[in-house]
Amino acid sequence: MAPSLLLASSCLLLASVATAKVCNDYTGHGVDAAWSAKDVPIMVLMPMNESALMSSISQGIEPAVQLAIRHIRESGHYAFSLITKIYDTECDNAKGLRAFFDAICYGPKHLMIFGGVCPSVTSIIAESLEGWNLVQLSFAATTPVLADKKKYPNFFRTVPSDNAVNPAVVKFLNYYNWSRVGTLTQDVQRFSEVRNDLTNELEKANIQIADTESFSNDPCVNVKKLKDNDVRIIIGQFDENLASKVFCCAYNLNMYGSKYQWIIPGWYQGNWWEQANSTNCTTKKLLTAMEGYISVDFEPLSAKRTKGISGRTPQEYELEYTREREQKGVEASKFHGFAYDGIWVIAKTLKRVMELLQKQKQRHDMYHNMTVDDREVGKMVLDVMNETNFFGVTGQVMFRNGERMGTIKFTQFQEGQEVKVGEYNAIADVLDLINNTIRFQGVEPPKDQTIVHQQRRHINVPLYSILSTITILGMLMAGGFLFFNIKNRNHRLIKMSSPYMNNLIILGGMLSYASIFLFGLDGSFVSDKVFETLCTVRTWILIVGYTTAFGAMFAKTWRVHAIFKNVKMKKKIIKDQKLLIIVGGMLLIDLCILICWQIVDPLKRTVEQYSLEADPQGRDIAIRPFLEHCENTHMTIWLGIVYAYKGLLMLFGCFLAWETRNVSIPALNDSKYIGMSVYNVGIMCIIGAAVSFLTRDQPNVQFCIVALVIIFCSTITLCLVFVPKLITMRTNPDAATQNRRLKFTQNQKKDDSKTSTSVTSVNQTNTSRLDTLQTDNHSLRMRITELDKELEEVTMQLQDTPEKTPYIKQNHYQDVNNILSIRNFTDGKDGEKSVLKNHLEQKPQAQWGSMDPSRINRGPLEDINSPEHIQRRLSLQLPILHHAYLPSIGGVDASCSPTSSPASSPRHRQHMPPSYRVMVSGL
Repeated sequence: MAPSLLLASSCLLLASVATAKVCNDYTGHGVDAAWSAKDVPIMVLMPMNESALMSSISQGIEPAVQLAIRHIRESGHYAFSLITKIYDTECDNAKGLRAFFDAICYGPKHLMIFGGVCPSVTSIIAESLEGWNLVQLSFAATTPVLADKKKYPNFFRTVPSDNAVNPAVVKFLNYYNWSRVGTLTQDVQRFSEVRNDLTNELEKANIQIADTESFSNDPCVNVKKLKDNDVRIIIGQFDENLASKVFCCAYNLNMYGSKYQWIIPGWYQGNWWEQANSTNCTTKKLLTAMEGYISVDFEPLSAKRTKGISGRTPQEYELEYTREREQKGVEASKFHGFAYDGIWVIAKTLKRVMELLQKQKQRHDMYHNMTVDDREVGKMVLDVMNETNFFGVTGQVMFRNGERMGTIKFTQFQEGQEVKVGEYNAIADVLDLINNTIRFQGVEPPKDQTIVHQQRRHINVPLYSILSTITILGMLMAGGFLFFNIKNRNHRLIKMSSPYMNNLIILGGMLSYASIFLFGLDGSFVSDKVFETLCTVRTWILIVGYTTAFGAMFAKTWRVHAIFKNVKMKKKIIKDQKLLIIVGGMLLIDLCILICWQIVDPLKRTVEQYSLEADPQGRDIAIRPFLEHCENTHMTIWLGIVYAYKGLLMLFGCFLAWETRNVSIPALNDSKYIGMSVYNVGIMCIIGAAVSFLTRDQPNVQFCIVALVIIFCSTITLCLVFVPKLITMRTNPDAATQNRRLKFTQNQKKDDSKTSTSVTSVNQTNTSRLDTLQTDNHSLRMRITELDKELEEVTMQLQDTPEKTPYIKQNHYQDVNNILSIRNFTDGKDGEKSVLKNHLEQKPQAQWGSMDPSRINRGPLEDINSPEHIQRRLSLQLPILHHAYLPSIGGVDASCSPTSSPASSPRHRQHMPPSYRVMVSGL
């Protein structure tokens, strides 16, 4: 209501109070005379002018009022007759107040006021009734504003208010278990008040209001918001002019059909979609969007075939009303039944008040005059009105705080027309739906929201079974390697390869295999609590298994590196216990990281929700996939620490493999296979980690990749370590412990046992023997350098005296033989060292004549390998070698020798020691 209008109304109310006494004095009617008269005047306020708004309602009301007055008179139960005097309010506030004041001042003494159609005029007049001690009964004012008893204490109505439909709507929602709704309200006071009351009713019923939208002219934006908020049940409050726009927007947004249910007011005029269509949608489109909507309104006439207070059923009354209306040639009004029952309410109230006044008068002494003022009579009228209870043509008529407790009907729009599907009795709070009349667009009522089925993205059982089978085969293979390693642990090949370390490699591989079973278990197999425990267990098993396998492998390689690369060591005994300590240290680092991880930021089960997906079976549901993860707050940091540590371990293994690549004993040196294993594991881990991260929302793909990477890495590592040993054991068990640079003959096996013993000292036996031989080897190399110097001096002298060459004595050739033997057997055995010892004792320098002093004074380590020295040395050494050594291997006949040597004959040549044959072959 506008502020100016309120101000004008207040002024008129004050004026009415000020002139009330004057009007009463002017009329001259006393209270007793008015209540004892035969003709009781009733003030009727309605817009009668055809140009006035809502005048069509009043024109259809008059036949019902006259019919009610006649029925009351014909009943014979009333000693008075009701006289109605109609005052035209023209649905205008000023004119309506003027008509009301004229009726008060210039009309008869009105005991009650009947009427009130236009909400604004009715509310102004109803607010002033308390000052006049009058009671008003309306049959058409449905505005919720008039329900405020503090402001309008003397106002009653036989028609239910617009708020009366809200309990019925809530009952209807509960019937179909709709617990989530949205509202769309026209931005007008009448609809806003209904929406506010509906909100309170919904909250009491624990029904969620998902969205509340209001609009003034264009509802499309608000309808779109309802759809975006997944509102399926929409309660609308708007007039028919905007209803066409609403359903046009609904059609364009596809908000109709089996998934949506619209609930709108039911007081629209017939075929309103044709008369009020101001949209660009055709009538066909509107009818398509409107199909199935539910309208809620009060019941104009009761459907019960029960005789009421007038002695007629509602159907019999309707026939009489129709005849009366047709005689007067007016259109029917939906409020005629409420007007008819209203006249009966007034008659019953006046009759009861008169009886009370009569009883009160009889109690007093006949000699005393009794007077009753208007205030007392007004209070009596209010009390009697609240006690009203009878069955009329509109149903049971009774009031609760001035509000009619009537019947609310539900209709559904079906194939272009509205069909009644049920009704709600406000007095009994009962909803009665007519069987098989309500029809929904789908096979069942719409859902109040998109039913979201949580669907876990889990690992397929067949995939888990296949990978588990492969894993079991891998574990059986690892078990076979373990059996082979334990059974042959005392064999030289296995013993030299550290069987304890081999067992640890197998154990690490089996732990890695075991983690695959845990990675495949998700919420579809275990509970949430167990899954969270598995997050930690499987991580620990995989990390410990990796470190155990590669730590043992790298520890073996470190021992080979420590023995063969440190040639200056005096004595080095590296037992398996020390290697176990190294592996234990690596595992200790893992445990420290894992324990800190578990204490500071443990892994927990997290659920990742994905966007909604349509049901593949076409049902009215949506699928929301979710996936379980094992995560924590600082996942990246902890993974970075683990990856960095494992990466350093891999780099250390690569370094050891590279450093020991030239160790020629296959049983000791696994550098080649370690390199291959590290390469394959590194590449597969990088690829697997990247692909696993990219496919984290696809558990089947992720699990398949992780499982295959673990299986491949574990299998290739175990096979590279043990398959060569298996092959060697089956083909040539002893060849693995021989030095591939020397090819020993069958007669050397006894002597080679000493060398093998020295090699086996790596496995904690005869290590000191190997150190001694290495020291002797170094000393002999120094002595060879000195002898090379001495040989050069000799050759220089021979060059100066070539004529002496044919007369070299046989013992001179023997000296050269001794020198060359030492050169070829610097790594030889004790037998060969005795030759060098004899040669050194003979001191052959004096036999070669005098030498240049400058050359004698040169140190033994002086460089004698210059091109000049080599050329000079070869020119003299070749003839000597030809005559001294070729006869011994059958290259030259004995007759070619300057002297006859027994050793050069074929007979002696057959008994030449094998060591000399090797010496010459090596030379």
